[in-house]
Amino acid sequence: MIGRERWPLVEAREMRALDRHTIDDLGVPGEVLMESAGRAVTEAVLRCLPDGSGPSVVVLCGTGNNGGDGLVVARLLHLSGIDVRAVLLGDVDRLAGDAARNHERARSVGVAFASPSDPLPETGVVVDAIFGTGLSRAVEGAAAEAIARLNAARARSAGRLRVVAVDLPSGLDSDAGLELGEAVRADHTVTIGLPKLGLCLEPGRSCAGRVVVARIGIADTALEVTPRAELWTADGAGAALPARPADGHKGRFGHVLLVAGGQGKTGAAVLSAAGAARAGAGLSTIACPAGLNDILEVKCTEAMTHPVADTPERSLAAAAEDTIVALAADRDVVAMGPGVGRSDETGELMRALAKRLECPLVIDADGLHALREEPQLLSGRQAPTVLTPHPGEAATLLGCNASEINRDRPGAARRLAETTGAVVVLKGAATITSDPGGSLIVNPTGGPALAAGGTGDVLLGMVAGYLAQGLAAR
Repeated sequence: MIGRERWPLVEAREMRALDRHTIDDLGVPGEVLMESAGRAVTEAVLRCLPDGSGPSVVVLCGTGNNGGDGLVVARLLHLSGIDVRAVLLGDVDRLAGDAARNHERARSVGVAFASPSDPLPETGVVVDAIFGTGLSRAVEGAAAEAIARLNAARARSAGRLRVVAVDLPSGLDSDAGLELGEAVRADHTVTIGLPKLGLCLEPGRSCAGRVVVARIGIADTALEVTPRAELWTADGAGAALPARPADGHKGRFGHVLLVAGGQGKTGAAVLSAAGAARAGAGLSTIACPAGLNDILEVKCTEAMTHPVADTPERSLAAAAEDTIVALAADRDVVAMGPGVGRSDETGELMRALAKRLECPLVIDADGLHALREEPQLLSGRQAPTVLTPHPGEAATLLGCNASEINRDRPGAARRLAETTGAVVVLKGAATITSDPGGSLIVNPTGGPALAAGGTGDVLLGMVAGYLAQGLAAR
């Protein structure tokens, strides 16, 4: 399934189902998979070891299958002549199945076992094999102490001590990418089988460091298991862009109508129009308050303007509804919300347009605020609808707060898409797009450079520009 354009991202329950399918239905022994996982991690550790004599490795092992992978790593490193110590965090009696058998093998070949309280090396590598995808509660006890000591040692080492995590850094929620208490800060993560959704979301992706996927023979899909999330690479995003034929002209690349701008916020309308042009839309028109039309005509170079009824405060008036609906009839897509303000009358207009417009519709900013009490009214639209909220706007629509959104960004995007029947582009560190059926796309690009006013307006225009050229909403 993994290719150059799109990578499947699995949630914990999906990965468990694929593991069971591989072992129970396909007949691949779990010991074979554990040995293969251990070999993949061992190769990563060997690449991280510094040059020179006497590099040391410590393998921190939990009592589950992740710890079993770590015990394989310790054995293979020991047999390769590497100075390695294994640390078992928990009672040996808690080891079972394949993990218990690999503990016996490590002991039998002479792997040294150290106490959890022993100091960590100042140089070399520590392998984090404490927890895998099964962790669902806050880390505590010996494991929490080990994670804290490891993070402190790595910070003190100034890069001389490297941390390699098995599957995902211990302490991370595999699905949401959140820290369950404290999580390991790794330099490299060798994720097993398929990449995990939480490794692509903050703070998970910052904790993971450089991620590589170890293909160890776990089946990609089962009849009832198809990952519902994927990450698009640069190749994947490029492949989705609309074609630009050599004989193309502005009339072939769509016309965007932007319902935008208000007193003090004409820049939002201008940036949205610039986004539509940058995305390749052939034409764009801004339906703006009549009292601001002169300002926008000066500020806009490519976009046209069309003044509509406004209030004494120079915001969009409810009386503009019929004019905007008529303008939309000759355009390919409408994008509304940037800079329109939050007056009661403008909110009334936003809701009326959401009900009446029959073309594809993109909504952001104050347009979303206008829908805060009845986001479900969008679910009756026949044409595609796209919402581009930041966490605060998503929280307003879902009746919660932004911290709740950020605790489960995939879940929040899915809930909002289901409620509204729209495609939801939940902005933030690793933007998540969800369709109403719950399928996700994670965008790995961007960063704090985009943390500036106006970037959301540009995004709205770009989304509208691509829809105008015939791209599907999802």
